[in-house]
Parts: sequence; C-alpha cells; structure tokens
Amino acid sequence: MNATHLSPDDVKQYQEDGYLLIRGMLSPAEVTLLGKTAREDRVLDQHASGRADGEGGTVRLSLWNHPTDTIYGMIARSESMVSHAEQILEGEVYHYHSKMIMKDAKVGGAWAWHQDYGYWYQNGVLFPLLTSAFIAVDPATRQNGCLQVLRGSHHAGRIEHALTGDQAGANMERVDELLKRLDLVYVEMQPGDTVFFHANLLHRSNRNDSDNPRWSMIVCYNAARNNPYKESHHPRYTPLKKVPDSAILEVGAKRFGSEDAGFLIPSEDRSARSLGES
Repeated sequence: MNATHLSPDDVKQYQEDGYLLIRGMLSPAEVTLLGKTAREDRVLDQHASGRADGEGGTVRLSLWNHPTDTIYGMIARSESMVSHAEQILEGEVYHYHSKMIMKDAKVGGAWAWHQDYGYWYQNGVLFPLLTSAFIAVDPATRQNGCLQVLRGSHHAGRIEHALTGDQAGANMERVDELLKRLDLVYVEMQPGDTVFFHANLLHRSNRNDSDNPRWSMIVCYNAARNNPYKESHHPRYTPLKKVPDSAILEVGAKRFGSEDAGFLIPSEDRSARSLGES
C-alpha cells in the first residue's frame, strides 16, 4: 500500500478536477492477491448480477454494504485508503458500500454517462459528500473499456437521471453540452492504481470488445456528517474500524463467505426503482 498522505496540492486538484489518480496505491503483491481471491471467490460469483447497458451488453457486478474481515474489507478499512478519503471529504468517513465490477473479455457491457449521486440522492443522502476509490485489478485501457470522466463536471451539480436498460443515465442534453466545454479523460490504469472521484463527477465506460478482462473494485465512502435522513438499501452512519495497511496481506486468501457482508439483491435497489418511476 502506498501509505503517503495526500498533499494540499493533491486535495486541491481533486476539488478542481473532481478526481485524483494515485499510481501504485496497492502494491503488486496486494493487487495480485486481490485479483486471485476475487476470481476464485464462489460467494462473490454467486452474488453477481448483470446490468444491461441498453446497447446489447451486460456488466456483471457484486455489491455489498459491510466491509467485514476479508481482503476486500481490509482494503476498504486500510489506514491509507480511509485517510485519503478523510482528507478529501475533510472529516470522518464511513463505508457506504463496495463492489466488484467484472467486465469480462468480449462480453463486458458499457456504463452510460452518470453521476453516482444521481443514484444516492434517492437514498436520503442530502449532500454529495461522498467519494469513490476505484481500484484497477486488471490493466484498464481504452481497448478494454477503461473509466472515462468529464474533468470538472462535478461543478455542474446533480443532473437528473433516468433508466437506460438496467442503468440510470444522466440527462444527455446536459451531458452533450458539458462535453463541448469540458475535457474528456480516458483514465488508463495499471493494477493497483486507484482513482478517487467525486459523487457528482460524470463518468462512463465503453464495452469491452478486447481479449482482456477489466475487473475493478470500488469502495464508496460517505462523510459521517452526511448521515442519510432515511433508511435505504445502503447503510446509515456506521463507525469504520481502520486497520493497518499490512492487514491486506496478513488476511491471506480468505474468501468472502460471510453473510454479514450485506450483498445487495438487485430487486432491493430502491434508488434505481425510484428513478424508473420518475
């Protein structure tokens, strides 16, 4: 784990651009163990669901609410990862949820332009004081559908979303106008690289038509002071127990396997359902 704290310039860049890319956040040994564990994890696979992209493709993902004592939880609770989120959000944070995106070779679908707060707004979260840590498990390139962001688009505020296939996408009239004014960035990454991005940053990805998979793990943090005002399928404020960075490797090859993880059942995704009804 890259244990250095963010510099004031790093935080300023995040505030201006809406994202911050940190190379080598996870060490080669850590990300190799993460990838091996995830691909051999039957429980993770059993809880994976497909999200149609409206273009004929499907994205597989598993999503869970509680970090637990697995390698996934050790990464989400690690001192460096949590400290970065605390610096970005300027205070205590808690684990909102984590997910594994399984964009497999040749079949991995696209993600439509969206803001994460476009979903989370529906869950009683009053302010966009959330950040996501997107960790590359595999190399992420233009060819296999890497993350794309619109630099600075978080300054536009929350944009209305509607369902496209099984995904909630941002209003394309506004997205098209923002595309004329802002830089489109392809965030190409190596395994272990991590990009933190703002809840209102517009982002998407293309289908994976290449011969190479593009798996990634995303950890979402909410500011403790931004505790949702109502219950939803993601947790309200729950104190986060940090662990030393060394715990990632010490955990070894433990599998997910815990019902305490709180996997999300797609039919319980009330934020998506409410978007569909709007």
